[in-house]
Amino acid sequence: MSGYVYILASRKNGTLYTGVTSDLERRVWEHQEDLTPGFTSRYGVKRLVWYRDYADIRDAIDDEKRIKRWRRKWKLELIEAMNPKWEDLAELLGR
Repeated sequence: MSGYVYILASRKNGTLYTGVTSDLERRVWEHQEDLTPGFTSRYGVKRLVWYRDYADIRDAIDDEKRIKRWRRKWKLELIEAMNPKWEDLAELLGR
């Protein structure tokens, strides 16, 4: 089974959330619609600013754990390398 690691943000340089899923489009929609109570709904973290796909969900899980341990600065650099304008990439998924 394939998977994704993704980072959501409240705004440019705002609050960040790192997650993992097997269905990125569905999961981002759940965050944007506040269907999952918790951190993202509490802090308005809804903008998909970075993601990476993996052939094996286990690799995605390992990478998510690694990225969650990173310093904030490294996460910001990761986002800006892919998405320098911090655009909502969910639009590319059909959202």
